[in-house]
Amino acid sequence: MPEPLLRVEDLRTYFATEEGVVRAVDGISFEMYPGERRGVVGESGSGKSVTAMSIMRLIEPPAGNIVTGQIVFQGTNLLELPEDEMQRIRGGKIAMIFQDPMTALNPVYTIGDQLMETIMLHQKVGRAEAREIAIKALEDVQIPNAEQRLGDYPHQFSGGMRQRVMIAMGLSCNPDLLIADEPTTALDVTTQAQIMDLMLNLAEERGTAVMLITHDLGVVAGFCDTVQVMYAGGIVESGTADDIFHNPQHPYTWGLLASMTRLDDARKHRLHSIPGAPPSLIRLPEGCRFRPRCEFAVDVCRQILPVLSPVGDDGRLVACHRAEELDLKTLEVDAASSPQVDADPAEGVSA
Repeated sequence: MPEPLLRVEDLRTYFATEEGVVRAVDGISFEMYPGERRGVVGESGSGKSVTAMSIMRLIEPPAGNIVTGQIVFQGTNLLELPEDEMQRIRGGKIAMIFQDPMTALNPVYTIGDQLMETIMLHQKVGRAEAREIAIKALEDVQIPNAEQRLGDYPHQFSGGMRQRVMIAMGLSCNPDLLIADEPTTALDVTTQAQIMDLMLNLAEERGTAVMLITHDLGVVAGFCDTVQVMYAGGIVESGTADDIFHNPQHPYTWGLLASMTRLDDARKHRLHSIPGAPPSLIRLPEGCRFRPRCEFAVDVCRQILPVLSPVGDDGRLVACHRAEELDLKTLEVDAASSPQVDADPAEGVSA
């Protein structure tokens, strides 16, 4: 195996609020390798975006703090770097595409000024050369009349075009890792597909590793090599995309997949839904954090928080006490006959 491009160890990112400490990311560890496409999935509030912001070191104290852990990128712990060195990595070696390009782009500067600022900062070139690189970057993301559009402002672009600009900005300095945080949330389905194809094809041409944060499991199935499933600030399952989609081993992963429509299944049945809601990150339940919503929980789930551990010989990691005994891939999905789960987060469920 090659050396990991990125290694995150026991990362904990907490936010102080008037009600208490929000444990947004609570002890996660994972590795990414050069050229890897990793999908990070989970419900809102599971810690996906905070993980990305922590890697970029965009968590600002005193409200938010990375309290423990290591983020080792190309052999260097980013948490130990002074801010000026981190700025050279941020945008140059690690780039990020945010959910809403209208808020990520500065409305009072032209697209060209914003692109060229990034290029001049990280590539150490003059303004004339930066302009040529910016034009090529816009052409790469298929923006017509790229040279003329350098002088336009963000509001003069459509949502899809603004997202193309963000991709051009992210890839203009040929980063080794691209983090895309819900890059197609505000776009229509057709434009979503175009943007995803464009971003991932460009990343593949340049050998860039991609961390794709999304709610869309269909996108993950089509574009990602590996999948990381997050719930309540922790990772509950990770493995190859094929393994996760064809043989989920955590009840939460099974619940997410069972809630999707299947084009390859001619049978008519009601879609499954995961009962209840994710727990408060201030007052997490005892034992397994998914237990109050789990249809397969037993007594041990109430008492002990499961640790992310290897299951089988394929590199799968699962945080579930029953992962070895449950065969979720053979489970028939029928929401009408699913066991009822007590939505009270203080109560557990017996199998």
